[in-house]
Amino acid sequence: MFDDLKDKTALVTGGARGLGLGMARALASSGVHVGLVDLLDDVKGAAAELSAATGVRTIGHVADVTDAAEVEAAYDAVESGLGAPVDILINSAGVSLLAAAIDVEKSAWQRVMDINLGATWSCAQSLARRSRERGRPANIINVASMSSFIVNTPQPQTAYNVSKAAVAMLTQCLAIEWMPFGVRVNAIAPGYFASDMTKQFADSNPTMAAEWLSRIPIGRMGEPRELGGLVTFLASDDSAYVYGQSIVIDGGYTLV
Repeated sequence: MFDDLKDKTALVTGGARGLGLGMARALASSGVHVGLVDLLDDVKGAAAELSAATGVRTIGHVADVTDAAEVEAAYDAVESGLGAPVDILINSAGVSLLAAAIDVEKSAWQRVMDINLGATWSCAQSLARRSRERGRPANIINVASMSSFIVNTPQPQTAYNVSKAAVAMLTQCLAIEWMPFGVRVNAIAPGYFASDMTKQFADSNPTMAAEWLSRIPIGRMGEPRELGGLVTFLASDDSAYVYGQSIVIDGGYTLV
C-alpha cells in the first residue's frame, strides 16, 4: 500500500467492469476515493459494490467520453459527489475491432480512434486544465497496450493497434508539455488479461485463444488484479521520477 494515496480522488473511465474496475479496486484498496465513469449503466452498481468492499467514497456516473461536454460533466459530477478535486485519472475506456484492414469501414475505424485515442486525449486535457487553474498537481495513467509496440497475431486488428500506438506517443508528448505545471503522465501497456470480455471472446474462439496462450511465455493470461501493483505505483509519489513511460505488463509476450 502506498500511504500517500490515502484520501486522494480518482476518476476511472471504462470503470463499470473489466480492467477499469480492477484498477479502480486497486486504488480504492489504497484509500483512494473513486469516481467510475462508463457508458454502461452498470457503473452505478459497480461503484456501490466497490464502496461496500473497501470503505472509500465512490460514485458511478454514466457518460460518453467521446463527447467533450459529457467529459466535463463527468468531472463535475465526480468532484461534487466525492467532495474533492480529481487527483488521478485512469484512462481505461477502450474498444477493439477484429477486421481485416482492407475491409474496415471508415465509420468503424473512426469509432476505434474516437474511443481509444480521442477520449483519452479529451479526459486528460480536461484534468490538465483543471490542475493548472487550481495550481494543484495531478497524475494521469493512460491505458496503452503491448499492441502499441507489436503486431500481435493471428487476429487482424490494425485499427486497435494504431490507436494504442498513438496513445503511447500521446503519453510521451503530454508528459513533456504538462510537466512544468505538475501533471505527470504515464501509461500501462497490458498484454492478454482475462477480463470478462476477453474470456467471453476466448470461449467463442478457442482456436485463437489457444494461439494466444501458446505465445505467452508464462503460459497464461494475466489476472486483472495483477495490474493493481503497477497502477498504484504509477499513481503514487514513489514513481515521481517516472514520466512519459508506457510500461508493458504481458507475461513476457513481447520478449520472444
